[in-house]
Amino acid sequence: MPNTATGPGRPKDLTKRQAILDAARVLFLDNGFASTSMDTVASAAGVSKLTVYSHFSDKETLFSAAVIATCQAQLPELLFELRAGSSVRKVLMDIGLGFQALISCEESVKLHRLIIALGTQDPHLSQIFYEAGPQRILGEMEGLLRRIDDGGTLRIEHPAKAAEHFFCLVKGAPNFRLLLGCAGPLAADAAKAHVEEVVGMFERAYRP
Repeated sequence: MPNTATGPGRPKDLTKRQAILDAARVLFLDNGFASTSMDTVASAAGVSKLTVYSHFSDKETLFSAAVIATCQAQLPELLFELRAGSSVRKVLMDIGLGFQALISCEESVKLHRLIIALGTQDPHLSQIFYEAGPQRILGEMEGLLRRIDDGGTLRIEHPAKAAEHFFCLVKGAPNFRLLLGCAGPLAADAAKAHVEEVVGMFERAYRP
């Protein structure tokens, strides 16, 4: 649907919203947060500044939305559903592979490096990034692990901690080397093998 209602007034144009997000993601990574203005985003998206503000109230809101969009491209919310007939292992594998692809893509690597570089200068920006990206993913995973525990397939006493452990294991040394620039992303076969090992370890740790 090209439009969506958002209360009184005209419905918002989702095509323009996506164009704004796409432009913002590129500009934030290329120019940094401070050097990216709403004017430059509007120009790159081919819309007016008024249109940008009609979708996103300020630059921080736009940055947060750009981070969320980046995460959802690889980890849509439906991945965290525990559907009837789906094995827990299959669900964990899908999440692990999606997360591995997310943290290995060029856009994600650039964004992490940007946030680390700016962290001491602008802790508030780091907080926005954390809440929009990692915290949202951890929350989705925690909810899934609670449902798995309720079903009895795994026994997970502290789902929030278990969610952190799962994603830290998926990141592992390969992602650390990637962020440092001394290695490239894992090839598809190596990434799958890595995630399979993590899921197997996770299942053994929480097996009833």
